[in-house]
Amino acid sequence: MGLNKKSVDDINVKGQRVLCRCDFNVPLKEGKITDENRLVAALPTIKKLIADGGKVILCSHLGKPKNGPEEKFSLAPVAARLTELLGQEVKFVTDPEVVGENVKAAVAAMQDGDVILLENTRFRKEETKDIDTFSEDLASIADVFVNDAFGTAHRAHCSNVGVTKYIKGAHAVGYLMQKEIDFLGNAVENPVRPFVAILGGAKVADKLNVISNLLEKCDTLIIGGGMAYTFLKAQGKEIGTSLCDETKLDYCREMIEKAEKLGKNLYLPVDTVVTKSFPDPIDAEIEVRTVSVDDIPADEMGMDIGEKTRELYGDAVKNAKTVVWNGPMGVFENPILAKGTIAVAKALADTDATTIIGGGDSAAAVNQLGFGDKMSHISTGGGASLEFLEGKELPGVAAADDK
Repeated sequence: MGLNKKSVDDINVKGQRVLCRCDFNVPLKEGKITDENRLVAALPTIKKLIADGGKVILCSHLGKPKNGPEEKFSLAPVAARLTELLGQEVKFVTDPEVVGENVKAAVAAMQDGDVILLENTRFRKEETKDIDTFSEDLASIADVFVNDAFGTAHRAHCSNVGVTKYIKGAHAVGYLMQKEIDFLGNAVENPVRPFVAILGGAKVADKLNVISNLLEKCDTLIIGGGMAYTFLKAQGKEIGTSLCDETKLDYCREMIEKAEKLGKNLYLPVDTVVTKSFPDPIDAEIEVRTVSVDDIPADEMGMDIGEKTRELYGDAVKNAKTVVWNGPMGVFENPILAKGTIAVAKALADTDATTIIGGGDSAAAVNQLGFGDKMSHISTGGGASLEFLEGKELPGVAAADDK
């Protein structure tokens, strides 16, 4: 996995047209941005390109427009908010073709340090298919390319990979991408040991290759969340009506054997919080009790790790030097079933280890529960961080120039 990439600190952009791919895929409600974390995260790279005298052309996707342009997926609100955050105008240039005559005229009129934002790249259907026509259109307005969108790094699209075939100048990563490579990439490739990996979430199927890859890299693997019950059933335990992927029982047995063979610690829950049925709505008050994993009643389901497991998992990370966590320990959206996830977050907050949260639900959980600022790094990409943990090469990272 090539992780030594050129960054914005290694290139000269003065007087150059810089196409900067960002991740502005923000939640919108009635045209208002409800969570601007991704905008704030992009600011250091944008400010650096402005300060260095680049003509900064920002692009991003937003949502999943089905048939070309859709007003509700326009990036206009992003341009307005970025203007406020940067304290200078971010000119929003609409074009039915994303890159058409309007954009070409706006780029031609740019002075050093100016910033424009293109319309949603997915308004062009070719974007997700990595079709050359759109890649060439994007490349035609730029001399240099900077990719700062880790959230889409696992996809080969026109605006993050295709465009690099046609831009003659440097292809670099922004500060956000660099941080993801430094933390996630190096945690897996060159971890400071002991290295503990914690995997949760609902499905074993989502984490098949992650489990196998991390077992080879880490010293201790901790399993929680809905996927733990498939492992428990694979051990021959009665799991009641708990979530279970029957097709993955053999795989779980293989992983238990693999851990033994490699001399790795594999932790599974020893007790679990059970309830009669899934809460509806998800945050509804429900009756729960804690039982040993050997005593799960046939008509009840496990929804969170129990007290003894919380202690066990907390102790397992105490002396760690690197911890990677992906996936909550239970149904964290319900306060009654969030205790396992809170306990793990607290254990990570209290350790001196480098703590890396691998995007998706675990990132949401850590932020919602108020532990975000206690972690070394919270990944901005769900799918991308999972593929990084699988040891896969990400097209968006691979497309950047090596140092």
